[in-house]
Amino acid sequence: MAVHAHPDDESSKGAATMARYIGEGVEVLVVTCTGGEAGSILNPALDKPEIVERLPEVRREEMERARAILGVRQTWLGFVDSGLPEGDPLPPLPAGTFGTLDPREAAAPLVRLIREFRPQVITTYDENGGYPHPDHIMTHKISAVAFEAAGDPERYPEHGVDAGLAPWQPLKLYYHLTFHKARILALHEAMTARGLESPYGERLENWIDRAEDSARLTTSVECADFFEVRDRALLAHATQVDPDGPWFRVPMDLQREAWPTEDYQLARSLIEVGTLPEDDLFAGIRSSPTDLPSPA
Repeated sequence: MAVHAHPDDESSKGAATMARYIGEGVEVLVVTCTGGEAGSILNPALDKPEIVERLPEVRREEMERARAILGVRQTWLGFVDSGLPEGDPLPPLPAGTFGTLDPREAAAPLVRLIREFRPQVITTYDENGGYPHPDHIMTHKISAVAFEAAGDPERYPEHGVDAGLAPWQPLKLYYHLTFHKARILALHEAMTARGLESPYGERLENWIDRAEDSARLTTSVECADFFEVRDRALLAHATQVDPDGPWFRVPMDLQREAWPTEDYQLARSLIEVGTLPEDDLFAGIRSSPTDLPSPA
């Protein structure tokens, strides 16, 4: 189960990993917390009044196209996008939006989904949200609450036995580490070695090292063969990505050579994981590559 804040997040974080596991027969459910209603149009070619007027509907259509490309299942939690506040001081979030909710209450529908889908592994964001968008931070909070609560029959009884749902305890919780410094530096150096202009130079010059950066990496999943699937899924979110933007300036063969994995932090495990780093989100759950887990 991959828990994300907005439509398009699933395609920019962990998409190649999901595509790899789908190819191995693992069933994957993407949970999208909000509809992305407050997002901006980031593709200049689609920044048109007729698109802006129906952006919530457009983003759902884009999500369905990305879902089909990745081969995952997908569902909506139905919360309202908080938007990304700007200013100094930051203005308050609009009342009733996702980022303003009590995480214990907002986790209830996610607990229900965990008890229905019965995942062994959940992926989501760290306590900083990956970046400090209020919806990403709230996604982290409700994922942490639901991971701990779904296996407890005394918590969220409205989504329990009386509703036909038995408690279910996921075994591992991971945080995405998509933009950590080691990966960005490797791609940057590979670009410059080829005499190509790197899209990461300014980011590296202004990089602020944090404890949650590369040192938190515990798990690297080999998925280079699925980078093209990842990019096709991301491009399906046409309002949210400029096809001529920096995301796509690194040649595919260079990406595969310089950094062929997607990376995670193992934040919580209820099983013995053995020696870190891991190369499989299901390490310790399946005993061989053919011993594939399946929900329910």
